[in-house]
Amino acid sequence: MNNDERIIMISALQHYAYCPRQFALIHIEQVWAENRYTAEGNLLHERVDSHAAEKRGNTRSERSVLIKSDQYKIKGIMDLLEIENSEPVKYFPVEYKRGKSKIQDWDRIQLCAQALCIEEMRETIVSEGAIWYWESRRRESVKIDSQLRQLTTTIINHAHKLLKTGKTPLPTDNIKRCRACSLKDLCEPETFKKDQTRAYINQLFIDEVNGESLR
Repeated sequence: MNNDERIIMISALQHYAYCPRQFALIHIEQVWAENRYTAEGNLLHERVDSHAAEKRGNTRSERSVLIKSDQYKIKGIMDLLEIENSEPVKYFPVEYKRGKSKIQDWDRIQLCAQALCIEEMRETIVSEGAIWYWESRRRESVKIDSQLRQLTTTIINHAHKLLKTGKTPLPTDNIKRCRACSLKDLCEPETFKKDQTRAYINQLFIDEVNGESLR
């Protein structure tokens, strides 16, 4: 990566994976709006961050850990890092989320990016982490395998490219994602869809006229 590339917050990778337009609205156009989901997420992280570091047996738990990667040009604050005093030392990142486990990899991408930072900073290998979901009140174990690493680095690269272009993409076609997005009113996905439909109909009309003129 070029030295002039901007540093991307690790939390922003989840935005990109969820919807590149959402990522651009927040990190290029600098717009933001709260809804119930974002407010609950903020409250959860405040509770997590308020706990002090602790030690149980051979494992030390550190909260609100600052992490970064010069290689990938990413940085962030990790909710929880569990450090097992073994040989070699084992690092286990834990991310807290307000919702429940998802089929999609949005949350796992964020966790994997944290692992990449730990590996670079501590010169180690992180093979596993976990995501704790508020709604289900349980941890989901996540393997930091080659497939997840490839997906995460791809998202990182695409996010950097989008920042470099400075252009906001069109809305996603997945309406369900729009419903849960706090930026829906600012994004105006329905307006864009109407404009695209109008342009499509106009093009059909032009094609029809041109076709008749050739007869």
